[in-house]
Amino acid sequence: MRRQKRREPYTIAIDNLSHEGRGVGRHNGKTVFVRGALPGEQVVARTVKRRGRFDEAIALEVIEASPSRITPHCPHAEVCGGCSLQHLGADDQIAHKESVLFELLQHQAGLEPEQRLLPLRGPEWAYRRKARLGVKYVEKKGGALVGFREKAAPYIADIAACAVLIPQVGEQLLALRELINGLSIPNRIPQIEVAAGDDSVALVFRHLEALTPADIDRLNDFQDRSGIDVYLQPGGEDSVHPLDEATGRLSYRVDGVDIAFSPTDFTQVNAEINREMINRVSAALDLTADDKVLDLFAGLGNFSLPLARAAGHVHGIEGSEDLVTRARENAAANSIDNASFACANLADSAEVAKIDMRGVTKLLLDPPRTGAEVIVDELDLGDVERIVYVSCNPVTLARDTKTLVVKHGFRLGAAGVMDMFPQTSHVESIAIFDRD
Repeated sequence: MRRQKRREPYTIAIDNLSHEGRGVGRHNGKTVFVRGALPGEQVVARTVKRRGRFDEAIALEVIEASPSRITPHCPHAEVCGGCSLQHLGADDQIAHKESVLFELLQHQAGLEPEQRLLPLRGPEWAYRRKARLGVKYVEKKGGALVGFREKAAPYIADIAACAVLIPQVGEQLLALRELINGLSIPNRIPQIEVAAGDDSVALVFRHLEALTPADIDRLNDFQDRSGIDVYLQPGGEDSVHPLDEATGRLSYRVDGVDIAFSPTDFTQVNAEINREMINRVSAALDLTADDKVLDLFAGLGNFSLPLARAAGHVHGIEGSEDLVTRARENAAANSIDNASFACANLADSAEVAKIDMRGVTKLLLDPPRTGAEVIVDELDLGDVERIVYVSCNPVTLARDTKTLVVKHGFRLGAAGVMDMFPQTSHVESIAIFDRD
């Protein structure tokens, strides 16, 4: 009885937009985060989750719309969880992401950058080169569903196409459903990983049971017809292998450097923003042949290798042995002999303490969402002249900014957003630190 009452729709006025892109209002004296609502709106909402200090809800109907509201480009936007801000115009999305970054810097670190950088913007649609698609066999819906999970639900959204994925994949979802339905184990394919380079696209099919020869024939036929490279993953990540042994590695080109990668390697999802981001990082570091750059969380050399063109030496440190191997191979393939790479756990104080900082003049940080807390707490930054911090989480960026300024004596010279994930609330940003 209590649960039924809690789920009854109610009208709520929306006052603000949360960092995650949800409308914020109050109902019966309690804060409510309403998915799909915008500031200034009155909506009919239904609570989907009750927590101690706040509730979570979804907008069922907009009674009074915000001037910023637009009609979503994608017919699946209200259901599919792949996007969260399609109902907000592109300029307003950017303004929201900037407000999130600068409010957090002010609130967490008490700082305003000396310069607000112009946002980096690229294509708003068909940009996403990297994704993990869920697969679920649902007999009542005609077999396999392929896509992202629904908003506020664990189910795979029933979608025919995806407008943010690159078209080679986003327009193939129905073909993928048909392909999986024709396999002998359609209910044992839990996910498909998407990865694309400049000239080729790969799909990694996770399968929980062995495929039959007929299954392999079907996959080969799909590969031939679609031009997409098919990979199989019968176990852990180390089990990934191409269907065709002659399949070459994926690659992309940035600043005259060809970077090869495997389909399960971490790469940036937005190729155009990645290129612009590398240019911005390079310009911010203002490198000369006398500079020694330390690139922490270096991955497969996305920043290190282009930066080595201008620096005296670049040393990249990364937590994954596979990515370190890939970075070294990429350096050799591009005849870059002034870049070196090593593997270390950058969240471990003991390993961070072993990093040789002698001669390091410039530091690049590109950490995961958890940020670079151990680095900024433990590393000796006494001789570093400038730090460029690329962040995928403004909360941890603001936290680390405070440490860099208060503990190490840097000043926040500039900061800005980079729209790596249009149509979502994800905030990618950059901050530049100089000595006082």
